[in-house]
Amino acid sequence: MQSRVIPTDTGAVASMGEVAQWVGRSAKRIAIAVVGVVLIAAGLVFFVLPGPGVLLVIAGLAVLATEFAWASSALEVAKRKAGDAGSVVKGRLWRRGGSTSPRGTGGAR
Repeated sequence: MQSRVIPTDTGAVASMGEVAQWVGRSAKRIAIAVVGVVLIAAGLVFFVLPGPGVLLVIAGLAVLATEFAWASSALEVAKRKAGDAGSVVKGRLWRRGGSTSPRGTGGAR
């Protein structure tokens, strides 16, 4: 029995198994890209509407980071900025005498 082959643009020949493997890898990559972009777009919408905008953007970057290196580095920057913003907010609450603990006990003044 003869193996079916598919010619390519470069003149090389790919087997049906190689083509199926390429389609499978590409489909996964496309699905991850679509889910990640949808999460980021929803997050951007929630920047102007009430909702968890920052969380959705970070979730979208996390999904994209599973497949794309640029998204992984963008996720690291976003996590660092979120941590910095959290520290600033905690510092402001502490200086105003607000509570930073979940029980509302505050701290020593």
